[in-house]
Amino acid sequence: MKMIRLAIIGIIMLSMPTAILAGNYGSSTSKAADMASTDIVDTAVAAGSFTTLVTALQAADLVDTLKGPGPFTVFAPTDEAFAKLPAGTVEDLLKPENKSKLQAILTYHVVPGKVMSSDAAMLTTAKTVNGQSFRISNSDSGLMVDQAHITQADIVTSNGVIHVIDEVIIPE
Repeated sequence: MKMIRLAIIGIIMLSMPTAILAGNYGSSTSKAADMASTDIVDTAVAAGSFTTLVTALQAADLVDTLKGPGPFTVFAPTDEAFAKLPAGTVEDLLKPENKSKLQAILTYHVVPGKVMSSDAAMLTTAKTVNGQSFRISNSDSGLMVDQAHITQADIVTSNGVIHVIDEVIIPE
């Protein structure tokens, strides 16, 4: 029964227009086209719900990389996801002396290539840019990476795709 439910959800997700999947990013066709012509970083900045992620990318010197040609798949934690971390964690990671740790965490959220949610749903793991792999699973509430739920999928950008997640995933 669970597999049938997941298959139905997958069919529904695949049949939705890209603009609807983009959620907060707009619902018109022109907005979807705008996202596809904007890179990952600029799309995240424009969304307004990734200020912590963008700040962390700047501190880790990863902005130019994610503005590069890619393609990249970014599992992007929202500001709310970062707020779930223990108090002081983000501030500590943003310190210059913790740059390599911050880079390791952020690159754990990036998979090389363009991996759409329908492709991810067929996988059990994905190797990240930092060299480690995270788990991919289906739950009653949808697709997950490690302990994070994908809350918005398939936000297409000029150099890849963004999947919004509700937790910061930490490499082991």
